[in-house]
Amino acid sequence: MELIQQFFNIFVHLDKYLELIIRDYGLWTYLILFLIIFCETGLVVTPFLPGDSLLFATGALAATTSLEVGWLLVLLSVAAVAGDTANYWIGNRVGPRVFSAEKSRFLNREHLERTHRFYEKHGGKTIIIARFMPIIRTFAPFVAGVGSMNYARFILYNIVGGIAWVGIFIVGGYLFGNIPMVKRNFTLVIMVIIVVSVLPGVVEFVRHRRTGSNAVVG
Repeated sequence: MELIQQFFNIFVHLDKYLELIIRDYGLWTYLILFLIIFCETGLVVTPFLPGDSLLFATGALAATTSLEVGWLLVLLSVAAVAGDTANYWIGNRVGPRVFSAEKSRFLNREHLERTHRFYEKHGGKTIIIARFMPIIRTFAPFVAGVGSMNYARFILYNIVGGIAWVGIFIVGGYLFGNIPMVKRNFTLVIMVIIVVSVLPGVVEFVRHRRTGSNAVVG
């Protein structure tokens, strides 16, 4: 419970923690931010790392500290694209082995082929939209790799989605993060960003459950 409270405290007070990092580590801050974004998008086991809120807070601090917004846009876009790319290839290499059991109830060849068909039909849109949905953005490229989504299509949408995601939140933070009302309520703003980011996934989950329930009743 204490660990969860610490994570929550970091999430909602990212501006304070980032200020400390910038003060104590200087230029190394760029590497720290790069690694966080890379791991959040590139490793299936780290979906809990901050993404949207971190980018917004970073953009806001770039307007008042030594951080250069141009370098942030370039480096963190590279981190986001590289993370999804790594995640894709992990899924591509691990997936066939995981789904090799033909008669497994959950992990079977039929599921793999279904995933492949889904991403061939909806993959590009899914990769871009998933960028703006915590947790889901960590798993989407992995599943795309598992389903052997065409890599040329994947990398195109990966680049577009990665640049759009980083650009929107960093520029948003840079332009609006230091408005007096926003700055006075920065913790609330970060919480709203987190809620709004998670909301589409919740809505989709509820819609899916209702659709499934209606199908059973019918």
